[in-house]
Parts: sequence; structure tokens; C-alpha cells
Amino acid sequence: MMTKQLVQQTITSDGVLKLTLDDNSRRNALSEAMLSELQSLINAACSDPSVRVIVLAANGPAFCAGHDLKEMTAGRADKDGGQAYFEKIMSMCSGVMYSIVNCPKPFIAEVAGVATAAGCQLVASCDLAIAAETAKFSTPGVHIGLFCSTPMVALSRNVASKHAMEMLLLGDLISAERAAEMGLVNLCVPVEDLSKTTLAWAQKIASKSSMTLATGKKAFYVQKQMGLAEAYTYASNVMVQNMLTQDAAEGIGAFIDKRSPAWKDA
Repeated sequence: MMTKQLVQQTITSDGVLKLTLDDNSRRNALSEAMLSELQSLINAACSDPSVRVIVLAANGPAFCAGHDLKEMTAGRADKDGGQAYFEKIMSMCSGVMYSIVNCPKPFIAEVAGVATAAGCQLVASCDLAIAAETAKFSTPGVHIGLFCSTPMVALSRNVASKHAMEMLLLGDLISAERAAEMGLVNLCVPVEDLSKTTLAWAQKIASKSSMTLATGKKAFYVQKQMGLAEAYTYASNVMVQNMLTQDAAEGIGAFIDKRSPAWKDA
């Protein structure tokens, strides 16, 4: 008997890969199987030169309900009360989030439904996020005695501290419009415009030099963790190395000559 794929994938001719969570029976929860499959697909996409941008979407009313609490609760039956299993799941989940940030390809979250707890973390981990007016977001762990500590990592790096603590301490669902105000998502659009808006952004990004995008994405996250002086020293070195590449020479030359650049992705 074949195991159902939990993540569907499609790719356009211009290199936009769409990974769609497809486990409606579990509200696209990050079960052990979902995390494993997602990690494998992300690893493959990051090293595939035909993939230029990755869109993360979901089928059904839930974008992602976070961890599979039934699956995790079953782990309590282990001799250690579930500690080893909980550590395994948290490590797998953190690995997926870390891979999204460290992937040289830009990630865009396309959110039509509810994203809660680690599902909200998934959205926050992406470089960009576009939400339909039907989307809602929360970090509701406080309601069940389990503070959303790992979602907090991505959330606190994307929104202001007061906004992050509002979500973490209250645990309430917020609208897509409020999420956009906070900076958790870039845009809030009508649900009928969600996929075409996301694709338009993805295709625009995919038309750029993949070398330039990879250079810039890495530098963005590295410099964010530095002090001001260190960040300028680091970014200046990145800029110098970038200037020495073929695509920088081509891009600047094309701008001066008023023509379209022909990227070498190098």
C-alpha cells in the first residue's frame, strides 16, 4: 500500500516551486511524517538549480495547525514520559524552520487559512508572506499550558516585541489585516487574488540573478545578528565580493546600456 504524500509539489517553467501541505485530516499539522517529508523536499529544492523561488501553501481551511498534539501525547507512554520523543520532534521542527531561513532560494508563504502555533512559526520563517483575508494567525499555547517558545523565535524576529508578546501572552486569533499591520505578513488580499498575487511576486523574484538572491538572503540574516559596526564591515565585504561576480558586471552593464540583462547566475 502506497503512503499518501503529505506535501504536493508543482514547478513552473520559470522556476517557481510550489510546495502545498496536503493533510486535511490533521489540519496540515506538523506531524513527524509531515516534518520529514517537508525537510526532504526543502533540501532537494535548495540544491536544485532549476528552482529559483519556493512558495509554501496549503490545501483546506487550515494552513497549518502546528504540532500534532495527539501524536505527541502518545509519546507520553514511553518510559521517559515522552522526553526523548519530544526532543526529536522539536529538533525536526527547528530543522525545517532553520532550513527555510538558510536556503539560498527565497521562500514565500501563501496563506489562505488558519496558521496556529508552529504553523504560525512556519509563516514567520519564510522570507515573505502573502495572506488572504480569510487567513488567521495565533500562538495559542498559553491556553493549554504550553507556551509557544519555539514559534516565539521566528515570531520575535519578524514583528515588534510588543506585538510578539501580545500574540504569545493572549493566544488569540488575529486577522490577516492585523497580521499585515504587525508585519507578520507582507500583504492581505482577497482570497480570489491570493494565488495570482503570490505567483506574480514569485515570478518577479525568479527573473533576477539567483546568485544575487542567494548572496543577499544570506547576508540579510547574518547581519541582523550583528552590532552596527560589525554589520557594516560584513556587508561591505559582501558587497565587494558581489561586485566581482559576472552577474553584477552584466547587470550594471545592462543598466548603463539600457538593455535587459542576461544572467549567468554566477
